[in-house]
Amino acid sequence: MALRCNVIVISESYSSLTEESTALRRPSAFGRCSALLTRLRPVPPCSARAEPRCAAARRRPRTGLRLPQGRARAAPQERRRRVAPLAAAPPAPAGDEPLLRGIFEIGKRSCDVVLSARRLRWSPILPESPTGDSSVALQAQEEIIEMKDVFSVKLKRRRFAGQKKGGTLLGITIFKCLNKEENKLTDYAIHLNNLSEDHCQSWFRHLKEILNGFQNRPKSLKVFVNPSSHKREATSIYYEKVAPLFKLADIKTDVTVTEYEGHALSVLKECELQAFDGVVCVGGDGSVSEVAHGLLLRAQIDAGKDTEYVSKPVRAPVPLGVIPAGTTNILAHTLYGIKHAVTATLHIVMGHVQAVDVCTFSTTSKLLRFGFSAMFGFGARTLALAEKHRWMPSSQRKDFAFIKTLADLKPEECELSFLPLQIPQEDTHEKDIKKKDRMKKGSKDQWQKIQGHFLNVSIMAIPCLCSMAPRGLAPNTRLNNGSMALIVVQNTSRTEFIKHLKRYTSAKNQFNFPFVETYTVREVKVQPRLKSGPDAKENVCLNAEGNYPWNIDGDLMKEASEVHVRVHPQLIDLYGVNTDDLESSQVTCNCI
Repeated sequence: MALRCNVIVISESYSSLTEESTALRRPSAFGRCSALLTRLRPVPPCSARAEPRCAAARRRPRTGLRLPQGRARAAPQERRRRVAPLAAAPPAPAGDEPLLRGIFEIGKRSCDVVLSARRLRWSPILPESPTGDSSVALQAQEEIIEMKDVFSVKLKRRRFAGQKKGGTLLGITIFKCLNKEENKLTDYAIHLNNLSEDHCQSWFRHLKEILNGFQNRPKSLKVFVNPSSHKREATSIYYEKVAPLFKLADIKTDVTVTEYEGHALSVLKECELQAFDGVVCVGGDGSVSEVAHGLLLRAQIDAGKDTEYVSKPVRAPVPLGVIPAGTTNILAHTLYGIKHAVTATLHIVMGHVQAVDVCTFSTTSKLLRFGFSAMFGFGARTLALAEKHRWMPSSQRKDFAFIKTLADLKPEECELSFLPLQIPQEDTHEKDIKKKDRMKKGSKDQWQKIQGHFLNVSIMAIPCLCSMAPRGLAPNTRLNNGSMALIVVQNTSRTEFIKHLKRYTSAKNQFNFPFVETYTVREVKVQPRLKSGPDAKENVCLNAEGNYPWNIDGDLMKEASEVHVRVHPQLIDLYGVNTDDLESSQVTCNCI
């Protein structure tokens, strides 16, 4: 009897569903879908009351099953409780509001990609677990790229050999600046694959609009390449490593390959600087010093100032970028923490700008040049001797000049006058007493003088990092603190002087010697004193014209009279970062 009842219920339910499905084919029947879904619920086994219940169900109207009033009101409340946490979510921070959302294939996986003004993020699209297990969703980790790290976006197309335009669209390629170890930067490509032309074009336009919003990034650059620097590799460095990144970032360039000393200076005096967002120099320290001097000299000319004597110079109009292609590359090491052409190029492309202090070197009547650091004595004589042997290979020439000058080590008699920025830091009480005995002291804003025989005098407005001095030639100064480091090495034995030089290559304090004095100053005057009588033969530093050599940023300058050095805070912008933000360099050198 029970079996017969079940068969009747199933057959009647099936005939009823057949009628419902036929009715749903008519447009007027779409409003009755809820009735059909209600009738699809499982049928309970028949009992004594099963047949009347099934019969009653067949007699109900097709508008659907009427539930008790309490249950009908509870369902919306349950839905509201489920939606409430989403409504209470905090608003997205400024710049994080989604601009676009779409599906791309990234790394052979379909991903849900969301673009905002500040970042691009995506996560793989995973199938829903049949059991509703949430552990599968947790495996889909979201990846994020900050838009400030992106420097280029291109449409990705497949082209035949020789085809330059058009091609089958494959998607979008995004290029970002990636930080690696030891302060290195490199470019990294991310491919967003999608064959839809409209979809990719829309994303491409939005990405370009975001990149164009970074105002510090250059769009046009004036480039100087010194083909004679170091191993004559500056030209290949530019065209093989630098130019492709400039082209990738859509930066227009005007390149000048210098042919003689002073070529860059003459070009900068005449070119239309307002047409460029920055100037780039590919070369060594001497080339960079010439371009920096020409850039600042041009700024004085445009401001209508007398270039013969500049007491308060105006700032350079555009930033200067340095691509290391020389031997020492002090300025590049100081800005980037490493000698690496790709790293320097990416700092320029990303628009990383750092304000830097600059010194003016002048006599009582004229401006000699702008610069960042200078040496008088041993450092200058070494450079002068190396310049006389230009016919030798670069590394051999400098090693020869260093050893020869060290073998003929002799002090210079001169008078140093300086205006201190703060009270000198004394290392020991005995050293302090010697300073007081030798120095004519006044108040904090008065000039102080030191007379004596000095092996080397260094005046530096920047730390001057290099491979031979990982901590810097002047580690206590900074790029833009408005001061200079005056480092005075008194006359001592050759052995002690070599110990002092070796300290530059290690982590030890190179100034912790009784014959080395350091001062933090604003201005310095160096007045050499010629020897007369039997000691006149010891004026070995003089050339035929009676000039003393100066090493200014690796560039040789000769001057016979007193040289007045002033520091001018943040006079020029350089592409790079503050050395305090860089990782500590582990470079060592055993050349001494």
